[in-house]
Amino acid sequence: MFLRAALLVLTTCSVALGSDGLKPQIPSVASFKPSRGSFELSPVVQIVVDSKYASHGSPSLFDFAETFSDDLKDIVGYVSLAPVLLSPFVPGITFGIPTIYLTLDTSLEYKLFNGKVTDEGYDIEVSQDSLIVKSSAPLGVWWGTRTLLQQAALQLADGEKRVSFPAGSITDSPGWEVRGFMLDAGRHWFDASFLGDLCIYASFFKINEMHLHASDNLWNPAFLYGDGNEGWKHLYAAFRFQPPSGSPIDGLVPRKNESWTKQQFTTMQETCAKHGITVVPEIDTPGHSLVINQWKPELMENGAPDHLNLSYPETIPTIKSIWDEFLPWFSASEVSIGADEYDASLANDYISFVNEMSSYISSKAGKSIRIWGTNEPSKTMSVSKDITIQHWDFPGDDIPVQLLQQGYRVINSEQAFLYLDGKTSEDGQFPQELNQDLIWAGAPGGKGWAPNVFSPSDPSNNTSPDDPNLRGSIFALWNDWGNNATTALEIYYQLARSVAVFGEKAWAGSDVRQTALTRTQFDAAYPLLNAAAPGQNLNRVVKPLYGNVVLDLPGTYTALNTLVPSVGPPYTLSFSVMPDDKTPSTGLLFSGTDSKLHVANLTFEATGQLYALGYVLPTHRFTTVEIHATREYTYAVIDGDEAHPRYWYTLMDIWGDYMALGNMSFAAPSAQIGGDGFRGKIKDVKLTLGA
Repeated sequence: MFLRAALLVLTTCSVALGSDGLKPQIPSVASFKPSRGSFELSPVVQIVVDSKYASHGSPSLFDFAETFSDDLKDIVGYVSLAPVLLSPFVPGITFGIPTIYLTLDTSLEYKLFNGKVTDEGYDIEVSQDSLIVKSSAPLGVWWGTRTLLQQAALQLADGEKRVSFPAGSITDSPGWEVRGFMLDAGRHWFDASFLGDLCIYASFFKINEMHLHASDNLWNPAFLYGDGNEGWKHLYAAFRFQPPSGSPIDGLVPRKNESWTKQQFTTMQETCAKHGITVVPEIDTPGHSLVINQWKPELMENGAPDHLNLSYPETIPTIKSIWDEFLPWFSASEVSIGADEYDASLANDYISFVNEMSSYISSKAGKSIRIWGTNEPSKTMSVSKDITIQHWDFPGDDIPVQLLQQGYRVINSEQAFLYLDGKTSEDGQFPQELNQDLIWAGAPGGKGWAPNVFSPSDPSNNTSPDDPNLRGSIFALWNDWGNNATTALEIYYQLARSVAVFGEKAWAGSDVRQTALTRTQFDAAYPLLNAAAPGQNLNRVVKPLYGNVVLDLPGTYTALNTLVPSVGPPYTLSFSVMPDDKTPSTGLLFSGTDSKLHVANLTFEATGQLYALGYVLPTHRFTTVEIHATREYTYAVIDGDEAHPRYWYTLMDIWGDYMALGNMSFAAPSAQIGGDGFRGKIKDVKLTLGA
């Protein structure tokens, strides 16, 4: 037997798909030519990698096969995998059972809509005895395995007992090079493991980039501006990469517990890469730079504490020293320096800085840079065309069709279609998830959005899918209101459907391929694929004890481990509690992976933030508490008083203009009952699915 590796072999099964083709999946497959029969997946599955190409790429074909093997077991519960084999590719050889091979064919050529060659395309050839996934590069094979997994998941969700793949040939490739999502991690802290899970989830829908906005600050003009105003020193600002102890830039990171060590970031970055996703880090300067100016106030532009003074002699050397520290962490061939929303009156200083940083990062690390589209009205200077412009604001900051015509490479992040904000937005400007009406019919003429569409109303401001300088698209989720606005899982809830619908449009476009999904097809497939997405459990699904009951614990407890780490909403958690009369506010009632419930004021804790219900439990008797949670809210019914439910809220500062209330959704803290000094009594605990 050879070393474990990456060609897939699948086996016999009883139920075949119809001869008319594949089930509609996300994103859609460009071409399927059916033939007679099917390849049936039996309980014994063999996975094989072509030994000639097993070590090609980073991640390698072998690496991708290993992950595919795990994912196959995750989705198709009845399979028992034989060891993955490394073997020369010999067509027709099945090792005694139906075989799926993963291999490369360097003669294959796949093209984006603009005609440029891509290594993300793939072919799948299915016969009754074998299934071959091949591409010009390992990444293309990886996307081919996502197609197989989605077909398997959809069949099982439709009630099939066994999986089979219709015989025929699939050819598929993306329309655009860049298909990503941006997460604002500068204003909201996210654990690296959560980011890794987001990559795993997004990969299922053939997303290939996660843009991490890793430095920023809250914006409140009452704190930032005005003569003699010192409020900027205390306004929340963060930088998420943690330099090693003793580094000369150590003071840049005041919140060590809200930053990633090199090991944490590298592990997350490797997880994303092993799932086909590149992490593109952003360190935003010269605007959005309050965290740097809080560290070194002498670098601040006079009257604008969130802007750097680019004419000050030490400013640019300081920015370079920051990049010097962290460039070795980043595996991506591109990084973002942000560079948005700077003073238009300082256009030449801005352009000079951007071009200098482009040259510096290229010479230092061999990487190119991206910037957000920004109005820079200079008559004597221009941003280098080596720099990719990430358009976001039309027409205030740039006109993307003009940039494309001038020879700039552009990524579409137009806010009219592609911006989200955590929990809420000012005056409802942005939706909670990508607006399905806009995505499916919001382009001029009632057509669907695609990366070549920038304006919902003016066709002259849009370009064609084959524009040679249009690289693709990234949708963005900002966290303008900070850590307390949302939990990490609430951010996932906003991203989940958005990732999927964006995945379809960024891969297949609109009105380009006849095989592209309709909205009806997407709506039918999405919930099934969201539930099946392998390798992570962001939905926090658990297997019930019986019926819809996860925990059923009659009796009285001070402390108990349940072995159920966390349960996602909707759920109902009921119990009775009597705090200790000497320490009534000490300790935890429940704790789990994602949240805790403190006895004091029935306070939920999640993502490091506290959310008090404001109810003080009496110490002389048991109080019954029934917590109901959905993805939109969490409330408690106390002592059966259903007429007066009590909701957990958060309070958000909206640009310093007004305070907004927002409902909170918490996962059930189910891992442990009691703890952290709790000395009271908890009895009759029951956790059921459904609110």
